[in-house]
Amino acid sequence: MKTPTPLPSDAASVLRLASQSMFELFDQSSQGMLLVDAAGVVVWISDGYRRLLPALGFEREQDFVGHPVESVVPNTMMRRVLDDGRPILVDLLTNKAGTFLVSRLPLRDERGQVIGALGVVLLDQPQTTMQPLMAKFARLQRELDDARAQLAAQRRAKYTVASFIGTSAAALEVKRQARRVAQTDATVLLLGETGTGKELLAHAIHAASPRAAGPFVGVNIAAVPESLLEAEFFGVAPGAYTGADKRGRDGKFKLAHGGTLFLDEIGDMPLSLQSKLLRALQEREVEPLGSNRVLTLDVRVIAATSRDLPEMVARGLFREDLYYRLNVVPIRLPSLRERLSDLDALVESLLDDIARRSGMPHRELSADAMQRLRAHAWRGNIRELRNVLEQASMLTDDLRLAASHFERVLPRTLDHAAPPVEPEAAAPAASDAPPAVRPLPEQVAELERQAIAQALHVARGSRSAAARLLGISRATLYERLAQYPQIAQAGWAG
Repeated sequence: MKTPTPLPSDAASVLRLASQSMFELFDQSSQGMLLVDAAGVVVWISDGYRRLLPALGFEREQDFVGHPVESVVPNTMMRRVLDDGRPILVDLLTNKAGTFLVSRLPLRDERGQVIGALGVVLLDQPQTTMQPLMAKFARLQRELDDARAQLAAQRRAKYTVASFIGTSAAALEVKRQARRVAQTDATVLLLGETGTGKELLAHAIHAASPRAAGPFVGVNIAAVPESLLEAEFFGVAPGAYTGADKRGRDGKFKLAHGGTLFLDEIGDMPLSLQSKLLRALQEREVEPLGSNRVLTLDVRVIAATSRDLPEMVARGLFREDLYYRLNVVPIRLPSLRERLSDLDALVESLLDDIARRSGMPHRELSADAMQRLRAHAWRGNIRELRNVLEQASMLTDDLRLAASHFERVLPRTLDHAAPPVEPEAAAPAASDAPPAVRPLPEQVAELERQAIAQALHVARGSRSAAARLLGISRATLYERLAQYPQIAQAGWAG
């Protein structure tokens, strides 16, 4: 009986034996192997690799061995393994010899220095032998490409200047200013009441600018908690704080690089962050949270607000230097009350859009319905107009909406004009008492309470949906409900 060879007792011998065994295993189970030195020169190839030489265009081994690996193996990644010392365990290598499943391993000396690398051809023509894995890889790649395309589409402008409906003098002037400023890189400040179309015009300016192919990134400052605003704008470095993403997070400024950043509700930006925004606008540089690296970015800024910024500056609520930095090219959007001649075109466009988005049949308005709409105050402007048309459409199956359809959704308390009446009927009798006039704040509060109650009724109690119908943030809705506890207690039934 043959006596078994005793195993070496010292660790170094065990390691050498293991290395030799692994090397022989690779040689026996792989399609071929090659070794390169620290300079990237091929110093050895296995018998299996020699059989691959003709497919690579080499007849003799000496034409392959002794040459830099990138000059004899197209698309090789061996140089990267030598440079960073990290293995590439599984990869696909494609060149004129075919497609191969390969591994690349760094080789180190006793001091841990990289002295070369081992390349192993695990499989020849893996597209055949590993068809299920290759198909899964191809599917994942397609899904990644689709996701990137969808993300890019979301960051394109959704509207053009033509999307700003209206032919009144005020509307035409806004369009003229938008087209002119679009050809520059100047910072734009859009001013106007809520619901006048400031976000639409920001999209339109971007779409008409040389930056149209770049991203359009918008952020509503009022909708972001103050504690998260800095990270939202400037990004977060990897591991900047406990719970932060290890990969870090890009801020809106970086996402908008090469395109346009739209800052909606700029008047709601806290003072603590205004100085950092001013620096970003002046220097076109941002520094992510937890990072010492400054990023230089190419971003065009469009800001918008419905608030009185000069008055806020006077009260110390908004930095004067930031106001001047934003107010380079101001464009004031007129209220709906100032361009009632555009009402017919706006109604037609909004009814088309409501029908398309909701799947409901297209509605038409009677003459008395249009007269009723013209008599309304439109504090919420076009956003309120859309909300009123949508509610009236949802509350009836009639295809033609009359003035009576709007009685439930159009309170009369703030109507700025009454329907025309005959001259003799307009004059009150001498004995008639003058009508009672309530204080304006009381009338405004009553209208607001009615609007919130109606929105909750239509949304069947969903506060998120009600906020969307009203065109306000959910946080704002909760603030209003705190002022009107009777609505919150009544739910949507009242």
